Amino acid sequence: MDPSRKRYYRGLFLVAAIYDGVLGIAFTFFYQPVFELLDVTPPESGYIPLLGAFLFVIGVAYFLIYRGDLSRNRDMIFVGTLYKLAYSSVVFVYWAIGDVPHVLFAALFGIADMVFFVLMLECYLYLGRSRPGVVPEPVA
Repeated sequence: MDPSRKRYYRGLFLVAAIYDGVLGIAFTFFYQPVFELLDVTPPESGYIPLLGAFLFVIGVAYFLIYRGDLSRNRDMIFVGTLYKLAYSSVVFVYWAIGDVPHVLFAALFGIADMVFFVLMLECYLYLGRSRPGVVPEPVA
């Protein structure tokens, strides 16, 4: 792999790790002030801290991709790519039907995750093409 492309992909996953790690901590432990800032009433359940914990965990996964061998972590890249697609898709569906409590909130996170999705998908596809002659092992 070209060293500049490798640095670019590593940087992408480092930024994703920081982004999701910080959001994960914020929504796990400090979601009340975040929702107050956005003038949104949070649900009274553990739903938001749970989502924050999931965000933190995927941030850790992105960090592991960043510091590891990109080709060997291709499966984790695929899962992280799907995660970004899932979040941005849900945001855009609810935005389209007019059921988003704060448009800036949706725009900021939904668009950011869509950008991450496109860039991570490009990385995943590039890594698949850059392994000529490698035949995947059959799944038992």
